[in-house]
Formats: sequence, structure tokens, C-alpha cells
Amino acid sequence: MGEITNVMEYQAIAKQKLPKMAYDYYASGAEDEWTLQENREAFSRILFRPRILIDVSKIDMTTTVLGFKISMPIMIAPTAMQKMAHPDGEYATARAASAANTIMTLSSWATSSVEEVASTGPGIRFFQLYVYKDRKVVEQLVRRAERAGFKAIALTVDTPRLGRREADIKNRFVLPPNLTLKNFEGLDLGKMDQAADSGLASYVASQIDRTLSWKDVKWLQTITTLPILVKGVITAEDTRLAVENGAAGIIVSNHGARQLDYVPATISALEEVVKAARGQLPVFLDGGVRRGTDVFKALALGAAGVFVSTVPRSDTHVVCSPLLGVSPLIGGLHRCRSAGRWCSRWRRRARPGCPT
Repeated sequence: MGEITNVMEYQAIAKQKLPKMAYDYYASGAEDEWTLQENREAFSRILFRPRILIDVSKIDMTTTVLGFKISMPIMIAPTAMQKMAHPDGEYATARAASAANTIMTLSSWATSSVEEVASTGPGIRFFQLYVYKDRKVVEQLVRRAERAGFKAIALTVDTPRLGRREADIKNRFVLPPNLTLKNFEGLDLGKMDQAADSGLASYVASQIDRTLSWKDVKWLQTITTLPILVKGVITAEDTRLAVENGAAGIIVSNHGARQLDYVPATISALEEVVKAARGQLPVFLDGGVRRGTDVFKALALGAAGVFVSTVPRSDTHVVCSPLLGVSPLIGGLHRCRSAGRWCSRWRRRARPGCPT
């Protein structure tokens, strides 16, 4: 393949180069994969009503997230086990995010530890957290992230048990023997061994706390001063509960369509969540973003920024380039901000089904 001109082309390369088990883990969704397809198709139903003869000669893509100024409203979502894709794994992603002056979110299930990622150099990093049955493990992990300079906790709330990922079941998914979940090395938590279906599903069933509830958001606030983003909200009701329980922000996410199938695409759920938040906390979007126009649609519907999932290559930093083709639109959107909120007239123009 010649020059890569859009993010979708990375998937074709990955399918050629990665072992089937690794590719299927990264690319598949739950059950019928309806939501996986809908995460993309829902973006295509949102149309623009473009205005002309607007000066776009000076574009400012910068934004502020939880007080941190970054170069663009595009951040890196947590992706587990990145060394299955490239030997540099999370190191490459950390370096790329730093070079692009944006935020990287490290997965609990990374193949590089919080300390190892911090050792790559300066950068703004969030830590994605799964809550284990052993709360001492959770406390230790959060405090290690704090000491390593991570700036926020992204609490995943949609995984009391792992979604039925049929590709992983067929492949009998297990982490390759040369890799480990580095944040848990040395802890007696069992291993992701070969199982009758998916080794990851068996691991989650044995380790992740199914009793997780809103009171645990409060509990987390007693063990850390880091802001807590609640990742996995797609309804107004849960948005209001997140506000009531002191969340610092919400990430509208359906776990990349890998948990419960037949839930709405995140872009379809976004406006409901934004309205329910009533400006009391920032709302971010995760899922289905493949082009700069997708970023613009999310911003126009009220998102404070988007998170995109990546798997590393030696040139991971180039992934952002195809997403920036809509920079004049995003720059124009920034210019009409008022009190840190996106201008409502842009939201109206991006409503699903608007004629052009």
C-alpha cells in the first residue's frame, strides 16, 4: 500500500500483518456486531449545512481539557495489550501523544506499566481503571498512577462482565506467552490462561468486581485527588447520577461496541448526555471516530473533545493527520465558543438528518 490517506486504511494493513487472534481482538465487537457497524453508520447520517465566504485563514485547534491545554480536541483512548500489535506497544503511543501535544489514556490492561510509560518522557496522561474485587490492588494501582504523574482516572463502568466477543471465543483468545499485563506483575491475581472459550472473559469473571456501583465513585474520591471521568455513559439518567456523584467528566462510550450489542452508537447518544449534563461537567465522545468530519460532528453536538483508539506502529503519530483534514471547520467552531461551550447554532446545523 502506498501513502496512507485515511485512518480506515490502517485496518487493512493490520489485517495483513497481525496474527489472526490479535487482529480479531482489536477489530471485533460483541455478538452480532450491530453496534460496531452502527458506531460508524450513525456518523454518516449526520449532514452539514455549510456556510460560505467565511474567513478561515487563522485556525486555532487548541483546546483545554481538565485544565490542560492540548493541540486539538482529539485524544487517545485506552487500548489494551498494545504490544500484540508492535514491540514498542504503549511506549510508541505515549511518545506519539506527547509529540502531538495531546492526551494519552493508558489501559489498566496495558503491556507496559504506568512507570514504564512515564519513563518515555513528559506528556499529559490519563489512567483507565477497572475495579478489581481486591480493592487493595485498586488503591495500589491508583496511587502508582498518581506517583507516575498521571493527571486523571478514567473509570470504566460498563464492564461488570466481559461482552460476548465471538471472535475471541472462536480463537480461544489468550495473551501471547511473551507478554504480561504489566501493571499487575508480581500480584497474586491469576493469569490469563487458555480457557474453554476466551481467556480474557475467564480472567474478567474471576477478577473484576461485579458489585461496582455509584458509591464506588465516591470511594475512589477518598483514595485519590485526581479528577475522575466516568467512561461508559450513554443515557441522561446516568449522566445526572454522574453529576450528583461528583464526576469530573463523562466519556460517552459503548466500549467500542465490545460489551452490549444493540445499544446506540455513541454519536447518537451524545446529545442526550450533553443536555442532561447542563454544562456542569465536560462530555467527551469515544467510539466510531475515523475522520476529521466525525470530530467536527461530535463537537457540534456538544462534545468537549473525542477519544480515538489506536494500536501502535513505529509511526503512530501519523494517525492524527488524516483526522485533521477538517481543521478549518473545527477552527471556525472554536471561534464561536462562548464561556467554554460550543456555539448552539453549530449544534443545530449538525443534527441527524439535516438536509444539505
